[in-house]
Amino acid sequence: MSDTIVIYRLGSLGDTVVALPCFHAIRRAFPNHKRVVLTNFPVSSKAAPLEVVLGDGGFVDQAIAYPVGTRNFGKLFSLARQLRALKADTLVYMVGGRGLKSVQRDLLYFRLCGFKTIIGAPQTVDDDVGRTDSSGVQEPEAERLARCMADLGPIDLLDGEFWDLKLNAQEYARAREALQPLGGGGFIGVNMGGKDPSKDWGEDHWVALFQALAPDLADYGVVFVGAGDDVAQAQRLSSYWQGPTLNCCGELTPRESGAVLSTAALFVGHDSGPMHLAAAMGATCVALFGSLNRPRKWHPYGESHVVLHDTAGVRGIAVADVRDAVLGALAARTAA
Repeated sequence: MSDTIVIYRLGSLGDTVVALPCFHAIRRAFPNHKRVVLTNFPVSSKAAPLEVVLGDGGFVDQAIAYPVGTRNFGKLFSLARQLRALKADTLVYMVGGRGLKSVQRDLLYFRLCGFKTIIGAPQTVDDDVGRTDSSGVQEPEAERLARCMADLGPIDLLDGEFWDLKLNAQEYARAREALQPLGGGGFIGVNMGGKDPSKDWGEDHWVALFQALAPDLADYGVVFVGAGDDVAQAQRLSSYWQGPTLNCCGELTPRESGAVLSTAALFVGHDSGPMHLAAAMGATCVALFGSLNRPRKWHPYGESHVVLHDTAGVRGIAVADVRDAVLGALAARTAA
C-alpha cells in the first residue's frame, strides 16, 4: 500500500477554511501518509491559496497545480504523469458544484491516473450542491463536505478542534506586533468584501454605519483586514471612526490575519474569505449577504453569528439593522 494520498480541493481562502474540518479528518485518518493537495495556483504565484492558508499546520506536505478549466490534452497528460509518479492509491475528492457529469469525467480521469480508491466524490445532486429544504434554505457547505467525507470518520462541526488552523508562535507574535498601536484595547475586525459586485454593500453604507456606531463604541478600535486592494477604502473609512483604527489590509498573511481576528471582540463584513477565517478563529460575526447564494450555504459556521441576508441584493440591508446587530452581538458577548 502506498504511503501517499492525494487531496483534490480547489478554491481560495473561504473555500479552504470551510473545508478545514475535513482536512483535520484526513490527517486523523492518514496520520503517517504524505498528503499531497491538487489545487489551483494563481497566475504568477509559486504558492496555491490553499497552501498559504493551511501553512505549516501539518495538513498537507506538498501542492500540485491543477489546470482549472483546461481541455488541453498536453497539460492533462503532464498532470497525469505527475500523479502517477506519486504512486498513490487513494484520492480524497473535495470538490462540489461541478455537476454530476463533470464529477464522472473527473473520476474517469483520476482512475486513469492510477487511483484505486476515491473518497468523497458526490454520488447525487444533493452531494454535489448541498441539500435544500422546502423553504429554499440550503445546507451549509461545511456540512455538505463533512457528509461526503463520512468514510473518514465522524466530523463534529461544533467542536472547535476541527476548526483549528494550527497557527504557530511566529504567526501569533506577528499579530501581537500588528496590534500594538491599540494598546491592548478591544477592537472590531472589519472587511468590506471581495471583488464580486453582488457582495458589495457599498462604501456609502459603510460610512453611515461607522457614523451610527462611533458614538456608542468610542472605546473600541477598528482593525481592517483584507487584501492590498482594500487598503484605500479602509483608509477612507478610518476617518469616520472616533476610536483608534489599524489598516492591516495587504500587510498580513491570511494566517497572521487569523491570529489578529482570534482576539477581536467582533467581526463585521461581507460574504468573504476573512469572514470564514474570523468564524474559524472563534470570533462572532455580523455577516452581510446578498443575491449570490441562497441562505445558509456560505454563512459563517457556528451558533453565535448574526447573519443579515437579503436575497434581493445586499444593498437592501438597512444600516440601522446592521447597527442593531453589532450592538446586540457585543452586548451578548459582554453578558457571556
